[in-house]
Amino acid sequence: MSNSEQRRPASPVGAHVPVAGGMADKGLAYAEQIGAETVQVFVSNPRGWATNGGDPGQDARMRERTDLPKFVHAPYLINLGTPGDETAGKSVASLEHALRRSAQIGALGVVVHTGSAVSGGREAGLARTRERLMPLLERVGEDVPPVLLEPMAGQGQVLCATVDDLAAYFEALEWHPRVGVCLDTAHLFAAGHDISTVEGMRAALDRFGEVVGADRLKVVHCNDSKAPCGSNKDRHENIGAGHIGAEPFGELFRHPVTAGVPLVLETPGPADPHAADVATLKKLREGA
Repeated sequence: MSNSEQRRPASPVGAHVPVAGGMADKGLAYAEQIGAETVQVFVSNPRGWATNGGDPGQDARMRERTDLPKFVHAPYLINLGTPGDETAGKSVASLEHALRRSAQIGALGVVVHTGSAVSGGREAGLARTRERLMPLLERVGEDVPPVLLEPMAGQGQVLCATVDDLAAYFEALEWHPRVGVCLDTAHLFAAGHDISTVEGMRAALDRFGEVVGADRLKVVHCNDSKAPCGSNKDRHENIGAGHIGAEPFGELFRHPVTAGVPLVLETPGPADPHAADVATLKKLREGA
């Protein structure tokens, strides 16, 4: 087959959807309303430690939507690199809950922030992360989707922010086969990757391919940024309304590292702005 005949798989475009009132009832209806082709959900309070078993009927309806790639975002409180034993224990339990619930709804992965050392430096934080995550990965095995590491904006003693930071993180985890990556464009920008041009976005994705490998990238959070490049501030903005701008997102549909990878918006809502962002990405996809 010639290069002109080869077709790159199209990346589905979607968003994080609300699930209060029923994951399938509310989440799937919202997805349809905004034109989403892929979704991300919470399976528990994102800002708390409480967990729940879900609703079997709602879960079954989510599983049935095999046409809709689904992802779970783990609670924000999780920090496997913390020096605090109590937080560490709750973090492991919370992540395990998210992994097991993700299997129940047919999700493709669980996104979790890469965490912070809090104190003591990155090497110590990575050692603690390894100590806590490796046994969990072995315990849950292949019965659950993979853990998807999401590099952060670079604030404080975070363990991973830039693409290059991922190398040490994966080395600490011995490049475990059940670990992938979720890249967040706003986080990359805040961490110092100037992706406000097509060339800049291409350079960041090139580097990811070199350092980590395209096979590890499972989902991209598409967010513009209210904060400037290198600010270390995590401030999401609607596509085209921030410092990144709309045009660079088109490279996500052209670059081999992101070929076919689902793109999930976490931009400010409600539904009308989300629908507009989905439409913007689809238009960029058409132009790619």
